[in-house]
Amino acid sequence: MRNSDRLPPRELPKRRSGRHRNPLSFDNWFGTPALIMAVPGTADRAKDADGESIGARMADLVRAYRPEVTIRYGHTEGDEQTLTEALSGLDASDDRPLAGVVVPLVTAPHTKTSAAIEAAVAETGADVRVTEGLGPHPMLAEVLHLRLAESGYVRADRMRLISVVARDTTMADGVVVGAVGGEGAAGAAGVSAVLLAARLGLTVLPADLEDEAALEQILGQLNQGGCKRPVIAPSALGPELPREELEALASRFGARLGEPLGADSLLGKIAALRYAEILNSLGVEQPPTVEELPAPVGSRHRPEA
Repeated sequence: MRNSDRLPPRELPKRRSGRHRNPLSFDNWFGTPALIMAVPGTADRAKDADGESIGARMADLVRAYRPEVTIRYGHTEGDEQTLTEALSGLDASDDRPLAGVVVPLVTAPHTKTSAAIEAAVAETGADVRVTEGLGPHPMLAEVLHLRLAESGYVRADRMRLISVVARDTTMADGVVVGAVGGEGAAGAAGVSAVLLAARLGLTVLPADLEDEAALEQILGQLNQGGCKRPVIAPSALGPELPREELEALASRFGARLGEPLGADSLLGKIAALRYAEILNSLGVEQPPTVEELPAPVGSRHRPEA
């Protein structure tokens, strides 16, 4: 079950003005561009463990942070619910500085997804900007922790340095954060690995799941350090690499496999942050002029007779 109630509930962001405002906030004085999520893979493959569409679930989660924004999603492959369809109608207009913002639903630089987004934008001529993926980002470590806890491989709370209880033999004693996406992906996974190690009190190392030699080397390194129950934690939403391939890979190296990230409220928050970053970088966030401000109301501001 996603977002296990074993962890503390998370609050939705609260709007705050001034220099310490919430990073999700921005002022939409010039219109609000659409937010388009680019889901890697086909519509058939981009489903979570419950068989639900990752794109649809992520759209609902992002909407909690950006209820005023039109949210769409499209897949980078296949003929159904395509990214090209999601980008349709987003033409340039003098009434707004930008028609849309594309957020790739990947946790690291992903060459194949980036190329598909570039091709879809070129084909449609959409007036959009493309953000970075969802990672590297500190919150990814929390989502990885949650998935491992749901599978029973680690504790839901942080590991204690001293324990009077015998170690559960089903628990992981080492974790590999599996990167997917090509060059640069392992580096992004390394950020999550460091943060996850701090949360768990275990040895956590990054590895490229598409490079078997690199994965064998990392698992060998864990074995030399005394790790007997390694777990591979895919740092991916799911459709980037088929589940069957991941299971076969883990089996070949004698490791257990954690669940992919899937759709999660924290990932929705990161997507909303990426959207806000683009608008703020374009100068959309700026104070209104005196003429744009609404007239004050109340007895103290009544017009003189």
